[in-house]
Amino acid sequence: MTELRVIEADITTLEIDAVVNAANSRLAGGGGVDGAIHHAAGYQRLLDATRQLGGCPTGEVRITPGFDLPAAWIIHTVGPVWQGGQHNEPALLASCYRKSLLLSESHSIASIAFPAISTGVFGYPSEHAAEVAVRSVRNTLHCTPNVATVIFCCYSRADRDIYLRLLSY
Repeated sequence: MTELRVIEADITTLEIDAVVNAANSRLAGGGGVDGAIHHAAGYQRLLDATRQLGGCPTGEVRITPGFDLPAAWIIHTVGPVWQGGQHNEPALLASCYRKSLLLSESHSIASIAFPAISTGVFGYPSEHAAEVAVRSVRNTLHCTPNVATVIFCCYSRADRDIYLRLLSY
C-alpha cells in the first residue's frame, strides 16, 4: 500500500526518487517552485535538458535527471492558470498529478514529492487545488503499484494544514 505523507519543507532538499516541478509551458525556469528547482538542480544543465523537450502543454508531464538535487529525477508538469474554475482547470490540474504518477511508474520511481501545483503565481485557490490533488492521487494509485511513497510537500503551514485535514478522511 502506498504511503501518503504531508510535510512542510523545501522540495529541493528532499532525498527521494523524484520531485515534481510546477513548471511553465516553456520549461524555462521561473519563479516559485520552478525557479527554486532550477537553481538547486544546476540552472544551466537543467535548462539545457528542458530545452531538448520542446516545452510542455498544460496538464502534461516531462522528465529530466535531477542533476544537483538529492532527487534522481525531476518530473515537470504545467498546471492550469486559475480562471474562476469554469475553464477545465480541475481536470487539467488532476491530469498533472495523474500523469506524474503514471510517469513515475514507468520509470520505476518509488517515492515522489509534489508541490502545491498551480497555487502560486497561477492563482489556483489552495483549498480547491489540494482537494483535486488528493483525489487525483488516490484515484491513480491503483495504476502505480511500484510507487511506495507520495509526499505532498507544502511550503507553508497553512497549505500543510489543508492537506493534513484532507488526508485524515
